[in-house]
Amino acid sequence: MRLPRLLFALCALIGLTSQALAEDGYDLWLRYRPLPAALRAESVPHATAIVAPRDPSPMLAAALGEMHRGLAGLIGHDVGNAARAGSGAILIGTPRSLPALAALDLPLKGLGREGYLIRSVTIGGKPATVIAANDDRGLLYGSFAFLRLVQTGQPLGRIDIKSAPRLDLRVLDHWDNLNGHIERGYAGDSLWDWWKLPDYKDPRYTDYARADASIGINGAVLNNVNAAAASLTPAYIAKAKALADVFRPWGIKVYLSARFTAPMEIGGLKTADPLDPAVAAWWKAKADEIYQAIPDFGGFLVKANSEGQPGPQDYGRTHADGANVLADAVRPHGGVIMYRAFVYAAQGGDKVVDRTKQAYESFKPLDGKFADNVLVQVKNGPLDFQPREPFSPLIGAMPKTNLMLEVQITKEYLGQATHAVYVGALFEEVLKTDTFTHGPGTSVADVLEAQKISGIAGIANTGTDRDWSGSTFNQADWYAFGRLAWNPQASSRDIAAEWAAMTFAPDPRVVQPVVGMMMTSREAVVNYMTPLGLAHIMGTGHHHGPAPWVHELARAEWNPVYYHQADAAGIGVERTASGTDAIAQYAAPIEKLLADPATTPDKDLLWFHHLPWDYKMKSGRILWDELALHYQTGVEQVAAMQRQWRALRPFVDAQRFEKTDAFLTIQLHEAEWWRDACLEYFGTFSKRPLPPGVPAPAHPLSYYEALDFPFAPGR
Repeated sequence: MRLPRLLFALCALIGLTSQALAEDGYDLWLRYRPLPAALRAESVPHATAIVAPRDPSPMLAAALGEMHRGLAGLIGHDVGNAARAGSGAILIGTPRSLPALAALDLPLKGLGREGYLIRSVTIGGKPATVIAANDDRGLLYGSFAFLRLVQTGQPLGRIDIKSAPRLDLRVLDHWDNLNGHIERGYAGDSLWDWWKLPDYKDPRYTDYARADASIGINGAVLNNVNAAAASLTPAYIAKAKALADVFRPWGIKVYLSARFTAPMEIGGLKTADPLDPAVAAWWKAKADEIYQAIPDFGGFLVKANSEGQPGPQDYGRTHADGANVLADAVRPHGGVIMYRAFVYAAQGGDKVVDRTKQAYESFKPLDGKFADNVLVQVKNGPLDFQPREPFSPLIGAMPKTNLMLEVQITKEYLGQATHAVYVGALFEEVLKTDTFTHGPGTSVADVLEAQKISGIAGIANTGTDRDWSGSTFNQADWYAFGRLAWNPQASSRDIAAEWAAMTFAPDPRVVQPVVGMMMTSREAVVNYMTPLGLAHIMGTGHHHGPAPWVHELARAEWNPVYYHQADAAGIGVERTASGTDAIAQYAAPIEKLLADPATTPDKDLLWFHHLPWDYKMKSGRILWDELALHYQTGVEQVAAMQRQWRALRPFVDAQRFEKTDAFLTIQLHEAEWWRDACLEYFGTFSKRPLPPGVPAPAHPLSYYEALDFPFAPGR
């Protein structure tokens, strides 16, 4: 008689232990933990049963499964299914698949295949909620949107939401290599276990797809842009097919990065010249082979003639020639080519060409020469994912070419694994910047949305770490990318509030301080790393920690001194007509604004101007004092973030609290390192004392210059 009780007690203990261990971040923002009692009481009457088509498609089945899973966790019991709508029922379907919805004459026009409608209605005199769409894709996204309302504690009695994505392609670029390593990955190894695919499909692949679908991501490039030709061999096509089969019910297409010389490396050809008929035939046959295995394959991502990668210029051809041969191969199948505009030519010796101008100079003359199923993928700035840089002048400059934006979710230049930096704020800053493409008021987001094929790509920050992204706060960047990809006009602050409520608790005592931290964090990192328009002064190669003194590398643009040009006369890069004239690549109103330091925003000042150390700033301070105070402000902002976090100890589980607190300690130490090393170095040129409020560096410059960490950071 005692054994069942012991087993029950043991099971209860295991259950409690599992629940405690579950707060390791694996569940991301899809935690579905029980709502507070008041919110649960409010939600229960609006979720009594689910009414759905009897024979759902795999995609609708995925949506329905998520609804049952989410509601069971949030309100404490399975809502069950019903054949017809009763009070509090949730009807999910299209007018074709669910006759009850056809009778409601719902306004679904304009929602396309992916949009959805969530509305409170009355059916037979009883209150109900409908999640309706033109296609099961919309039902998938609508189901996640409804769960988001429940998770964040929104009222469910009077819902009227109509939403459709503003961009067609919302893609994660995984810089994953076939050996399992992730280039610029800071959260473990690749999610894709190529060794075990295609036969073993890790359940984690489904959870990855669920997370993507929950924020509207509809594509994943599986392999690094520095591609290996082997990715296109039959063995790896079979592995990609296995992932595509897992992702398909969640609305996600797979793409592959293509190595330009694959026809030679795995095809036996003697050339990869894009205008050679044999090369074109090889790419067509390869595309046919892939689509035979993966009928909904999205297409290819291409990095060519950049950082040593092969490309069409090796054969005297243009980037348009290179893109179009691939575009012709995938066109019969409805595929696209995403062709990266991240290019810069080799430099050496005394030759110094402004690297920030080269993408524009390479691609602008080719406007109108790319095939209609090519998207030129442009980084958000003209350099390389810096903490802050002006928007790329290519955006809006190629009206006859499809352009898509590329942003970096992984924090290559932003403290990498440990710094809490909410890049949603960076994304919003870029998306809302006025390009003046059609006069004032044409934002980057407006330009993207106007493309015939529109899109945005984010360099993924996922890995095999249990919490997916290396830290709890890094998860917010993945989340923000998806939400802004769906609606580039959205507020990053509102998105942060959603994420905080779902990740921690829908409690203002938690949400408000967490959002405050997040919205401070991006400006903090700019302040303690690259204030006032400085850029790319990180350690070379690994891009971690300050190294503004590096000058001896073979190519001029590999050296941080190239990007700040500090000397006894001042600091900054002259990109006006008297310098590199990079400002001429922007629309006339922007060029005019940037031509004068007095009208250039402080945040971009040293990006566009080389100014004396005693230049009078808008604040009334001299440039040296302003620079030093920005570095100090960044350190103080991180210290304030840690104080805010520590006040949340009563509201956050111990495991995530302690890890985040430790990471904020690392960030604070490294912010001080950045401040001290940079001010010590720049001080050798300014020859001026530090202003009041800025402490003297902890060590001499020789100490910081001698730091070396080939395997792990050290201070």
